[in-house]
Amino acid sequence: MRLLSLPSAVVAAVAVAVLPPGAASAAEGPGAASFTITDPRIKESSGLAASRIHPGVYWTHNDSDDGPYVYAVDSATGRTVARVTLTGVGTPRDVEAISLGPDGQLYVGDIGDNLDGSWDHVWIYRFQEPKQLGDTTVKATRFTVKYADGPRNAEALMVHPVTGRVYIASKSEEKGGLYEGPAELSAGAPNVFRRVAGLPWVTDGAFSPDGGHLALRGYFFAKAYPWKDGLPQGAGERVDAPWQGQAESVTWTADGSALMFGAEGGSSRVIAVPAGPAPAASPTPGAAKPGSPPDPAPAAQSPAPEGSFTKGALVLAGGTVLVVAAKRLFRRRAPK
Repeated sequence: MRLLSLPSAVVAAVAVAVLPPGAASAAEGPGAASFTITDPRIKESSGLAASRIHPGVYWTHNDSDDGPYVYAVDSATGRTVARVTLTGVGTPRDVEAISLGPDGQLYVGDIGDNLDGSWDHVWIYRFQEPKQLGDTTVKATRFTVKYADGPRNAEALMVHPVTGRVYIASKSEEKGGLYEGPAELSAGAPNVFRRVAGLPWVTDGAFSPDGGHLALRGYFFAKAYPWKDGLPQGAGERVDAPWQGQAESVTWTADGSALMFGAEGGSSRVIAVPAGPAPAASPTPGAAKPGSPPDPAPAAQSPAPEGSFTKGALVLAGGTVLVVAAKRLFRRRAPK
C-alpha cells in the first residue's frame, strides 16, 4: 500500500520521536543474511516468500500499477533471477502479499482496498513455483474471496505449511482480524473467509516452516505467536524488527532460523532478524542454485535496544492516531 506524502511524513516524524539514532540497523547482526533488492522495476515490494527449492531466493511483487508480475530475487546478490508473468488473472488491483503453500504453489493476495470496503470481493492467484529460474509466463488459477462480515482492507495473506489452509489478516485501526478460508479454495464459487481472531494493525504475516508460529508485523511492531488448533495463542512474543518506514513484508527463512523484514521503495533493504530457537524445517532434496548466503545461526530472543520499540509508548500511540487521521484524509485513489 502506498501512502501519500502527508501520511508518510507523519509516519517518519513519529519514528524519529520513538526510535533513537541507529535503531534502524539494530537488528542486523554479524552473519545476518540481509540483502538489498537492486532491480529498478521493484519499487513497491509489498510481500516476501522464501523459496523451498531455490536456496536463498525470495519471491516478491510490487504493490500496484505494475501488472501481473512476480519476481524471484537472489539474496546472495540482490538481483532478480526470474520474472513470472501471470495469465488468467485479469488486471490486478492491489497486490499486497505472497505465500508458499505445502503443495509447492505460490499464493498471491490481490487483497488490498485502501477505501476500506469499497470492493465486495478480492482475489487470490495461485501458480506452481517454477523449478527452473528465468523469465517465464504461467497460467494462474484465480480465486474470488469474500468476507463473512463484509468487505475490508487487508495486506497479509498466510498459507499454513502443514494444512494448506489460507488465512488473511485485515488492516484496520478499529477492527483488525484474522480470517480463515475454507479447507480448500474453489475456483468455481466465491470463497468465504470467516473471522476467527482479533489482531492489531497488520501489514504482513507469515507462518514458520513447521507451522508452529505465526509472525505478524505492522509499521511499529512485530510479534511471533504460537499457533495451535488453528489459532494464534496468547499475546505473542515481541520481535526486534527494524524501523523501515513503509514496512510492508515479512517471511521466515526456509530453515526457520530468521525472519526477513522488507519494505517498499527503490533499492529497498530486506533485513534478517534471528528468530530464536529455529522451528524444524523439512529438507528439500535436489535444491537448485543460485547459491544462498549463509543463514544466521539460531539465537535466543534478545532484549530490545534501549529506546527502541518499547520506549516512548505514549508517543507511539499519539503518532498512530496522527497516521490514521492523515490516511483518512488522503486516500490514494478511487477503485478501478
